[in-house]
Amino acid sequence: MNQQAPVLELKKIRKTFGAVVAIQDFSLELYAGKVTALVGDNGAGKSTLVKIMSGVYSPTSGDILLDQEPVKFKNSSTARAKGIEVVYQDLALCDQQPVYMNLFLGREYTKSPIPVLDRKRMVKETEALVKELDVRIPSALSAISDLSGGQRQGVAIARATHWAEKLILLDEPTAALGVAETARVESIIQGLKARNIAIFIISHSLDQVFRLSDNICVLRQGVQIGVRETAKTDKNEIVSMITGLSY
Repeated sequence: MNQQAPVLELKKIRKTFGAVVAIQDFSLELYAGKVTALVGDNGAGKSTLVKIMSGVYSPTSGDILLDQEPVKFKNSSTARAKGIEVVYQDLALCDQQPVYMNLFLGREYTKSPIPVLDRKRMVKETEALVKELDVRIPSALSAISDLSGGQRQGVAIARATHWAEKLILLDEPTAALGVAETARVESIIQGLKARNIAIFIISHSLDQVFRLSDNICVLRQGVQIGVRETAKTDKNEIVSMITGLSY
C-alpha cells in the first residue's frame, strides 16, 4: 500500500473517436520517484493514453487529478504548464540547432534592457543538466545533426527533465537504438527516479520493462487488464495478460 498521494491519477477514463472506443474505463495512479510501465500489443491504445495525459486529447469521460486536484488540459501547452513533459518516438528536436537551443526551444531565456537571447545562461544550464544526467555529448554547442541516436534521445530526455516538475511520459524511448545506446538511455531513465519525478514509460520490450519499472499496467484493445507490482510478477503473467492466453 503506497502511503504517499499520487502525482497524477486517472479515474474511469474513456476515449472514443466516433463509434470507435479507443480507451475504456481506465484508472491508474502515478507516484513521484516511481516508474510505471504501460504494455500491450500494437493498437491497444497506449499512445492514445499518453496523448490524454499530455493534453493532446481530452477524454470523452472520466477524471484526471493532478496532486489530488481535478484538472482539464485544454492542450499540450496546458499540461506542460502543469509540469508534465513528453518524450515522443520522433523526439521533436531541431537537427540544425545546437543542443542548448533544443533544450530551451520555445522557452528561451532573454536578458534586458534590450530583449536578446541569454545564450550564456542557457549553455551553462544545459551543461550542468547533461552532466548530472550523464548524457554523454561532445558539447552543449554541438548541433543535434552531429549526435548519435542515443545522444539525441538523451538530449530529449534531458529537455523533458529540465522542465518537468511532476511527470515525464516516455513513448518507446529506445525503440530505434542499438544495445549499447539503449543501455545508456536506460541508465539516464533510472537516474530520473532520484529527482522524485513520476515516470510513465511505454515499451515493447518486456526485458526493459522489468529492468526499469516499479509497476506494470497492461492494456488490451483499449481495456485495462490490470496493474502488477514488477517485483511480484513475471514475464509469463504479463504476456498472458497482454494476449489473453493462459500460461
